[in-house]
Amino acid sequence: MSKTYFSHKTAVIDEGCTIGNDVKIWHFSHIMTNCTIGDRCNIGQNVVVSPQVILGKNVKVQNNVSIYTGVICEDDVFLGPSMVFTNVINPRSAVNRKNEYAETIVKKGASIGANATIICGNNIGEYALVGAGAVVTKAIKSYALVVGNPSKQIGWVSEYGHRLHFNENGIALCPETNQEYKLATNSVSKI
Repeated sequence: MSKTYFSHKTAVIDEGCTIGNDVKIWHFSHIMTNCTIGDRCNIGQNVVVSPQVILGKNVKVQNNVSIYTGVICEDDVFLGPSMVFTNVINPRSAVNRKNEYAETIVKKGASIGANATIICGNNIGEYALVGAGAVVTKAIKSYALVVGNPSKQIGWVSEYGHRLHFNENGIALCPETNQEYKLATNSVSKI
């Protein structure tokens, strides 16, 4: 069977991985056993993808990102430079907690900014936007815009990442696509 992805000669790819078509794996990255990388993903320089991690299709992982066991990224997720996931709430060097890894799901189309930290067990909703340097300590709603440490929701964004401004009827328009969104009971949906 021929290889259907590109990997830089300095990348380390352990046996037992599933790597999709048209994937690019760049300098000094380590893809560990039993992880799944979907079609058209781009894995930047110096990235670690730990065992059992699942990356959907078209996931963009920028340089210096650590994706630890317990993380699932759905299709079209963006992981900014040097952002990090955790997988244990109370790590200790002398205590083995591998059986306590908490699952974190990053839903379709979500983006996580540079140097953000996602504390394990906190899911990120569809098309949410986590600002650079944010520390996520609770679940993030779909289309939510969050910033800060600890992260705080400051607004809503469209699927194209534009800030949404709702009128008195709870309707907003994406300035790039003209797609309408509805805000009701503190959640956003496409119309």
